[in-house]
Amino acid sequence: MNLMHKLLPTTVVGSYPAVKGTGLLSRLDPMKHALETAVADQVAAGIDIISTGQVRGDMIGSFTTHLPGIRGQQVTGKVSPSPKPMTVADTRYALSVHPKVKGIITGPSTIAHGLQIATPMYRNRDELILDIAQALAAEAQALEEAGVMVLQIDEPILSTGVANLHTAQHAVGMITSVLRIPTCLHVCGDLAAVIDDLRRMPVNILDIESAGNPGNLDSVARTDLKGKMLGFGAVDSASPEVEPQEVIEKRIGRGVELFGAERLLIDPDCGLRMLPRAAAFEKLSRMAAAAAAVRSAVLE
Repeated sequence: MNLMHKLLPTTVVGSYPAVKGTGLLSRLDPMKHALETAVADQVAAGIDIISTGQVRGDMIGSFTTHLPGIRGQQVTGKVSPSPKPMTVADTRYALSVHPKVKGIITGPSTIAHGLQIATPMYRNRDELILDIAQALAAEAQALEEAGVMVLQIDEPILSTGVANLHTAQHAVGMITSVLRIPTCLHVCGDLAAVIDDLRRMPVNILDIESAGNPGNLDSVARTDLKGKMLGFGAVDSASPEVEPQEVIEKRIGRGVELFGAERLLIDPDCGLRMLPRAAAFEKLSRMAAAAAAVRSAVLE
């Protein structure tokens, strides 16, 4: 699978610093300027597959505020799909600016573990996860219909040892099985204890943290990814320090040595939301330049 018909295409994990606007128009939509800025910065940085920047809130609340059966941080009834799409409007804006856009949803296990069950409707969290997955499958289909080229599911909880990985696999499959576009699972943190489970996830791409957690390279290199592409974290999203381009090139080069250039999709370790905008933009710009340099070297 080659998403861009080019070696080492670049993308983002998702989030970007939210730069709020001012003036009358910002009162109608306080986050419109943040959306426009996030999209413009990614395009200007040279990113091949952009996102909306996920500027409207945290990764759990952005979805749970729209899902019937959830109020605040409590599950109060049976969870069902939102009556209207939750992220499609912002995604359509991104598509109006750039032809290659990634749709992003927070995974059902991560959402469920951020909530309190306050209803006898669910006997346990695993039952809740599957209903959330069903609700998110509807959003994933809406994103596919809007025109995204890949759908990413964010499941940071899977590396912590808290989640039931068998249930997580079932839930991820409930989402990916209704789609025709390529799918990606993003899991950050130390993957040594869960890599065997992650390689069996029903997705086309496994996206990992490797700049800030280089031990993941050894963990992934020792396993059979069953034909999956690898989303390769090449810049550290946890630090505002911008790495020199040469450092990023060496990281990408190491990934090429281990996995082959044709299997890598280059991105930051995680979202960039918590960084200053200038640092986030420069990290993306240097990452894109580094990927281009390594690509040229591979093709020589």
